[in-house]
Amino acid sequence: MSYNGKILKVNLSSAEVEIEKKEEDFYRRYFGGHGIGLYYLLNESGEETDPLGPDNPLVFAPGLLTGQRIPAVPRYIVMAKSPLTNALGKSEAGGWWGPELKKAGFDAIVITGASPKPVYLWIKDGQVEIRDATHLWGRETGETQDGIREELDDKRIQVAQIGPAGENQVLYANIVNNLAHFNGRNGLGAVMGAKNLKAIAVRGTAAPEAENAEQLKEIFSWAVDNISEHPLGSMLHKHGTPGGIKTVNAQGGLPTNNFALGVCDDAEELASEQYSLKPKGCYACPVVCKRVVEINEGEIKVDRRYGGPEYETLAAIGSNCGISDLKIVAKANELCNRYTLDTISLGMTISFAMRCFEEGIIGTEDTDGLELKFGNKEVILPLVEKIARREGFGDLLSRGSRRAAEVFGPESEKFLVEVKGQEAPMHDPRIKSGLGLQYALSVNGADHWYAQHDPFFATADGFGVIEMSALGITEPVEPLDTGASKVRMIFYTSLLNSAYDVLGVCMFGYVARSLIPLDKLAAAVKAATGWNTSWWEMIKAGERALAMAREYNRRQGLAAADDRLPRLFYSFLEKGPFGGKITLEKEQFEAAVALYYGMAGWTAEGGVTESKLEELGLAWLNQ
Repeated sequence: MSYNGKILKVNLSSAEVEIEKKEEDFYRRYFGGHGIGLYYLLNESGEETDPLGPDNPLVFAPGLLTGQRIPAVPRYIVMAKSPLTNALGKSEAGGWWGPELKKAGFDAIVITGASPKPVYLWIKDGQVEIRDATHLWGRETGETQDGIREELDDKRIQVAQIGPAGENQVLYANIVNNLAHFNGRNGLGAVMGAKNLKAIAVRGTAAPEAENAEQLKEIFSWAVDNISEHPLGSMLHKHGTPGGIKTVNAQGGLPTNNFALGVCDDAEELASEQYSLKPKGCYACPVVCKRVVEINEGEIKVDRRYGGPEYETLAAIGSNCGISDLKIVAKANELCNRYTLDTISLGMTISFAMRCFEEGIIGTEDTDGLELKFGNKEVILPLVEKIARREGFGDLLSRGSRRAAEVFGPESEKFLVEVKGQEAPMHDPRIKSGLGLQYALSVNGADHWYAQHDPFFATADGFGVIEMSALGITEPVEPLDTGASKVRMIFYTSLLNSAYDVLGVCMFGYVARSLIPLDKLAAAVKAATGWNTSWWEMIKAGERALAMAREYNRRQGLAAADDRLPRLFYSFLEKGPFGGKITLEKEQFEAAVALYYGMAGWTAEGGVTESKLEELGLAWLNQ
C-alpha cells in the first residue's frame, strides 16, 4: 500500500520518542512529502517561531511512492521555518536515504526541541535510539558517514547529516545523504545545527508493500528500455545537468558576473567533461544523471566520493563569479559538500559582494584584504573556508546576500538577486518569463522548480505541449509572453510539480523534463497503493499542499508584497542575444502575478480564500 501508517516523533529536549499511527484517509489527503510536512508544521509551530530555536519543528518526509521500485521516485523532503528567509523552508533530495526510511518503517520524522549536547538518531526496522555525537561534532561529512557506519558495524546504513557549516549555523547550510545528494536551499542544515542534531542514520530491511508489484516491474522495465531513445532523458544520462551550460549560454541566459551578462565567453571550459567519471544515480532510477568528478593535478585534488559540480554550481560559483577554471569550481563544490554549504546561495552571495567591490561600495578593508573582482579565482576557496567557519568577512557572507546588503548600505541593494531572502538559482527570467513567476510565487524564495520551464512549451511539438495535453495545456506559448496563456501554464504545472513532490517524484525522470509520461505514473500510483485514483486526486493533493504552504507563510507575516522580483530583472542584460533589450516589464509582470492569484483562489493580500480552503478540505486552518 506504499505507506507504513507510522510517523516518528522525537523531542530532543526531553529525549522522548513517540510513534504516531495514521490511517488511510490521512495519506489520501496529504499523500507524503510536503503534504505531510506542512500538516505537522501548521499544527506544531506558531507565528513567533524562531527558526534557530527549539520550538521550530524539523520534518523529514519521503514521498508517498518513495521506497517502491518505481523509476525515478527516490525523493524526500525536509521542512522547517527557514533561518534564511524567515518563511517556509522546503527542500527535496534524492539519493538513498528517503527509501531507506520507508524500509525502516516510518513515513516521516517530526523533530522538536534541541539536545543539550550533540546527538544523532539511529533508526533500524522500527527501533529508534538517540545516540551521543560529541565525537562526530566538527567532522566533515565523509568522516562522519564513515564513523557512523563503523560504529554501528553496517556499511549499508544511509546517513543524512550536516557538516561544519550546519553546526556553525550558516544560514544557507544544507543537509546531505551519501555525501552528494543534497537538501539544498533555505538553510535547513542550520536548523539541524541549532538542535545539536548531527545526523540521522537509517537502516531498513522491509520494503513497503505494493498492491501490484508485477505492474511496477513492467513500468520499471519500460523506463530502462526506453531511456536511451528519449532526447532529454538520454542527454541527462550522458552529460548530466552540466550539459545545460552550453545550451543556456547559447540562449543568452547563462548568469554571468552577478546576472549582468547572459553570456560567458569561457562556457566551454566550465562544461568540459575531462575530469568526469562514470555517473551515479539514485535509488531505482534508470536515468543515472549524477555527475562524478575526480582531479589529481598539482595542488588541486578533488575526491570522487563527493560527486561533482552540477549545472547550478558551475554557474553560481563559475560564470556568475566570472570564474571559468573548472578545477577551482570543482574543488569549491567538493568543499561545499564536505561542509554542507548551499552552492547556489554561496556563489550568489560571493558574486553580489564582487559587484559591490567593483562598484566601490566595499573595499579590501571590509573583505579581509581579498580582491573581490570578477574572475579572481584566487579568492574562491579561501571564501568557502571563511564562510563555513564564519570567520572574518566570511561571517557576514554566511548570512546571505540580503543581510550583507543591510551592512553594505542602500547603494548595494540594486545588485541583489533574491526573492524572500533566498538567492536566485541560475536561470534568468529575462529570457523566459514563466521562470520569473516561479521565483516570485514560490513560498520558499526563488525556486526554479515551482513549475515547469517555458522552453518545453514554446512550440506545438514541444515536450510540454505534447505531454501536458491531458492536463489542459494544448497550445504553445512564447518564452517571453506574460499573458493569460503563460500564467495558465505556470498555474497548471505548479500543481503538477507539487503533486510530484507529495509522491516523491524526481523531475529528471518524468515529463516534461524527461521520459516517463503521466499515464505511466498514474498506473504506478494505482499499482503501489491499490487506490482507485486518477490525476484529479493527485493534482488536488498538490494544490492542497500549495494552499497549506501559503497559509504557513501568511502566519509568519508574509503577504502579496513578498511575491516580487528583484529590480535587476527589470533591467537589460549587457551581453548576448538579449543584450540591451528590456524583456520583462514590471507592470505586465505584476499583472501576471495577480492573474495567477485569481486562478489559484488566493486573496489580493496573498493568502488563500476561505472558499478555496473549504474546497480543498482545509477548513481546519481557519479554526
